[in-house]
Amino acid sequence: MTDYNRLVELVRENSPFYRELYQDLPDAPALEELPVVDHGAYWAANTLHDNRLHTAKHVGGIVFKSGGTTSAPKVSVYTRAEWREMSETFSKGLAAAGLREGDRVANLFYAGELYSSFIFTLNALQDSPVDTVQLPIAGSSTQEFITNTLLEFGGTVLAAPPTSLCQLAQYVHDTVGSLPLIRLVLFSGEAFYGDQRELLASAFPNASVRSIGYASVDGGILGSPVDGEEDARVHQVYPGRIMEILDEDTGAPITEPGRVGRIVVTDLVRTLQPVLRYPVGDRAEWVDVDARTFRLLGRSDEGARVGPVTLYLDDLLSIVKTAVGGQGITGGQVVLRRRAAKDQLVLRLAGDVVGTDKLTEAIAARLDETRPMFADHVARGLIQPLAVEWVGTTELTTNPRTGKLVRLIDERGA
Repeated sequence: MTDYNRLVELVRENSPFYRELYQDLPDAPALEELPVVDHGAYWAANTLHDNRLHTAKHVGGIVFKSGGTTSAPKVSVYTRAEWREMSETFSKGLAAAGLREGDRVANLFYAGELYSSFIFTLNALQDSPVDTVQLPIAGSSTQEFITNTLLEFGGTVLAAPPTSLCQLAQYVHDTVGSLPLIRLVLFSGEAFYGDQRELLASAFPNASVRSIGYASVDGGILGSPVDGEEDARVHQVYPGRIMEILDEDTGAPITEPGRVGRIVVTDLVRTLQPVLRYPVGDRAEWVDVDARTFRLLGRSDEGARVGPVTLYLDDLLSIVKTAVGGQGITGGQVVLRRRAAKDQLVLRLAGDVVGTDKLTEAIAARLDETRPMFADHVARGLIQPLAVEWVGTTELTTNPRTGKLVRLIDERGA
């Protein structure tokens, strides 16, 4: 019996949620026969008391909450064996990410409040076949403390969310100028955009930028960096995980490279809180189907609803990048407001740019061209025109628990 068949048998016997979900399936269903998990039903079953998702009582291991990108952070549990396997498997990709023996790695991910990234990075570095010196600074430290510690201990590698890296880079640029000893910047938790490279290059002129690996609290570890791959979005599926990329309209598996779909994962290792055909909320395309390498292409579930018009955040970022040309945008977030009893879309953008009035006009024109439904609803007086706020990098709102950029802020209920 394969690991997959054992997992299906286990969840049918021990998880009330999956038993009900699979009740009409044959005895040994193929992967494609399993229904894709509905997020709402999955998390409704995953309660702190009278849990219907788990296959057993949680008697050892660790508990985490998601970063809280929604109003109710979700709880994920792991056994000690599952957490150890995740850390060891993840750590094997750190050499491909660019780590070298003797590197002094500043862990700037966030710790505490049941958040996972700092602890997981610490564990993975400890398990890594590449021996490094850890500098467990944490993302809650002040920029002054981080910079002084990097100088004092000769830090060579930074590991942090992209927004935190940009904020540190701005501080370094404005104070000490640059940190030439930093040779590698590792990011995770958010997408890293090309426009952020210029800011990082000014503060860390000798550093390359790489993904430390692709993972999430709920979905587990998903993709390893690929050795020699210049595109940091490209990852390889970790052993013990089955990744599918599904057509966003039909739900059918995509089996050819270059076609975009949403990621669905089945984790063959996790058995306490099972993950079978679970949508992780990201979009991707296969690079090499046989090698199981894929390119991440942004979130699949982050849309801003302005009146009846839905605008996806990654599409808005693409509109901004096209409109501003070569000028660097180091970060941006969407704010939804009510003004004069109508919804308003506000783009809050950070970057060292000139001619903001003309850039605002260019962005608005590009949005109208790309999304004529938005322009039509503005013309009909149903929603407010686009507004653009130009701010400094440190003025973008971040999650205080995780350091991640809050990509969508809805102020309409205030």
